[in-house]
Amino acid sequence: MWKDRLSALAKDRLPAEAAETWIELFQPGIRLADSGPGPRVARLGGNPALPPEVDWPSWPDRGPLNFIAAVDCAALPREFLSIPLPAEGTLLFFYFDGERHPGYPDPAFVEDVEGSRVIFVPAGTAVTERTPPADINPYPSVDLFAEIVATAPEREHLLLDQTRTASGATLAEAVQTVLGPGRSGPDVFGELRWEIEQGPFHQIGGFATPIQGPVEKEVAGEVYEGSWYDPGFAEEAARWVLLAQIDSSKEADMCWGDVGMLYWVIRSADLAAGRFENARCTMQCG
Repeated sequence: MWKDRLSALAKDRLPAEAAETWIELFQPGIRLADSGPGPRVARLGGNPALPPEVDWPSWPDRGPLNFIAAVDCAALPREFLSIPLPAEGTLLFFYFDGERHPGYPDPAFVEDVEGSRVIFVPAGTAVTERTPPADINPYPSVDLFAEIVATAPEREHLLLDQTRTASGATLAEAVQTVLGPGRSGPDVFGELRWEIEQGPFHQIGGFATPIQGPVEKEVAGEVYEGSWYDPGFAEEAARWVLLAQIDSSKEADMCWGDVGMLYWVIRSADLAAGRFENARCTMQCG
């Protein structure tokens, strides 16, 4: 079963109540691997197939975005989808890669909402393969295949402070016996996930694999006008779910900052309504 390995490790390393409670939060994630027994479900790099009337996305006053990935919704194993994606059609992901735009002042960090785009192309739409603008070299094309993995909240995710064990402690509090009194440095939950997995961590749905902190809080901080300590901030962060994450990839010649990761997140309401244009991208690296 998809969660057996992480469940077994949690039971071995965590206090019993904490392990049981954390396991109940697990969600399947569709890891996009460079090999697999099934059909191709996604592709990194290459050239996108776009409808003739759709312009190549760009960042005003900066330049055209780089094409990152295409995901075939119909090819995904739907029984393991944690998010409501269309049954058919293609999701196209674009991002402004400053490393490939000579002269851009800060190639490592592009957090502006205009610096990324998600385009959904419905099934049956007439499309043509589009070569990028002259000043962009496409990434090498890499086929990706589905692998089901267990994902779970980690690294200060809201659920670690909101979910309580049978004895009443939060998950964050319940693992203090593992860390020792007064210690909170190591991320026990994240360490368990990293221990049984190997990258690259390309993924659709499930919980994100953060490098620094929860991506939901990161994006909520960009859109919420009040303080992070306001009750409304936690409510805003809870509205966002992971759509896709794309890791650095040697095969596709992609490197995000210091070998980091791109995360596309979207509000649940926008996802349910198919408003993929409202997705936002953030990048984390070591």
